[in-house]
Amino acid sequence: MKRSVLLIIGFIFFLSTAGFAPCVELEKLKNSYLKDRKYSEFVEYLNGQKTPQAAYYAAQARYEQLKYFEESQNWDEYFNKGNDYRAELENKAQEALRLTTSSESVNVMARCLLWQFHSEQKDVFEQQALEDLTAGLREYARQEAIDIAPIKYVADKLSAGGENVSSREMYNIYVAKLITPETKEEVLEQVADEVYQQGNASLATLIYDAYIERISQSYPKDTLLTVLLSIAKRFAYKDKGLSDPEYAEKVFKKAEDLGGLEAFDEPDLYLRSWNLEKYQDYLQSKEKYLVLLERCLKTSHRDEAIFKCGMIAAYIGRDINMGRSYFEQLSASENISPQVISSLYQLGLLAQWEKDLEKAKSYYSRLLELAGKNYPETVALTEKRLKELEAGGEIEYNLRTFMDVSLREEYAYYDMSKVELKSSLYRPIKDEEVKIMASPNLAESGCMSVEISYLWSGHLGKSEPSTEQQEFSTSYLHAGTKEVNLVVVAPAGILDRRLDMLDDYNQ
Repeated sequence: MKRSVLLIIGFIFFLSTAGFAPCVELEKLKNSYLKDRKYSEFVEYLNGQKTPQAAYYAAQARYEQLKYFEESQNWDEYFNKGNDYRAELENKAQEALRLTTSSESVNVMARCLLWQFHSEQKDVFEQQALEDLTAGLREYARQEAIDIAPIKYVADKLSAGGENVSSREMYNIYVAKLITPETKEEVLEQVADEVYQQGNASLATLIYDAYIERISQSYPKDTLLTVLLSIAKRFAYKDKGLSDPEYAEKVFKKAEDLGGLEAFDEPDLYLRSWNLEKYQDYLQSKEKYLVLLERCLKTSHRDEAIFKCGMIAAYIGRDINMGRSYFEQLSASENISPQVISSLYQLGLLAQWEKDLEKAKSYYSRLLELAGKNYPETVALTEKRLKELEAGGEIEYNLRTFMDVSLREEYAYYDMSKVELKSSLYRPIKDEEVKIMASPNLAESGCMSVEISYLWSGHLGKSEPSTEQQEFSTSYLHAGTKEVNLVVVAPAGILDRRLDMLDDYNQ
């Protein structure tokens, strides 16, 4: 490896592990004092110095002291001294700003500390502190010869604080400073790989973008395609480890634009379809599953792909006839799979919803005949539906509401944009705990607490969540694609619905 590669990678590794210290000596001294919780003693020592670095470290010491009180629940001193410490933090940070200009790193660090403080306090100064920080960092970055470490430090803090737009801008500035036209392609690749390994997706994607742009001008088509697919697969959704489904699809699209879908083999086609599904671009996911089925007639993912096309067509695309056609295609299969069983359940369910009770009963009966002692979760749902048929055919409230909102034309304006639904795992093994979480996007309601109902239905595993539960934990007994349905109801009525699918591989 060339020396330039080692220098840049070593530099980034240092920044990611050690952070940034505006004064090495004071940083060492701070660590010495604060490891024994001697916050006030350290501040007293710093008060004897009239430098911006001393003012910054005094503010930082009070910030960390307040955080320690909260973490250790030392409420006596927190409430007795907290206001004094907060005022001192503010005054010392402002002093550091008065003693510096935007061309100095301490100025940037003081702005960052003030933003962190006000952001965590969620006070009226939070937005102004953010604007001051980003404006100051832009001014700092306009200079030619600067230490770029504070730029990454601030970008990391903004990212950790959920300010994704601002952090992305700062990472862009950082990368522009880090990478010059003279930086070699192999250096870009090594740096991008190193940042990826450190778990920083935002920064890694920016450096990979620079790398892709550079090699697009020089690599042969076949070599470039190989590299693009490798990067896309690295970022494709996975339950464990770093992933960025949106970025993976962006790179997959570049590969498609360069070489067409012919450049994708069976595993790549499936991964792209599955990644789009986890990115929740369901209609594009369905299109790619269809390409997989057309090009790879003997794919091992056939039943899963057909079943998902049916679910997406019916419950997301609101095309009940197209959805039913996919389920019927599967139900005619000679080889019994979890998706064949689930397709029979969906056919029965759609018939029951349409009040064709005899047809629903025939599908459910066929399912029980084929399932035997297997697929206990789907069998249990089927037995519930059969009891409903005996009682007149009315589907239980949660499930019926989901089907109404998903299939009736008068509910077409519900587009799944107001509810997020996530699972902690999408490929759990048998009996592995999975947490399923809903996040409704509610309009501001002032100080009033909004009462929300969560109507869960579908394959929910061992759990039976109540309407009060925004999230729940569950596990599954057998393999197959498990649909999780949700309708969120606010005081004014239905907010939206959502569908998610897990692939439980227990074979």
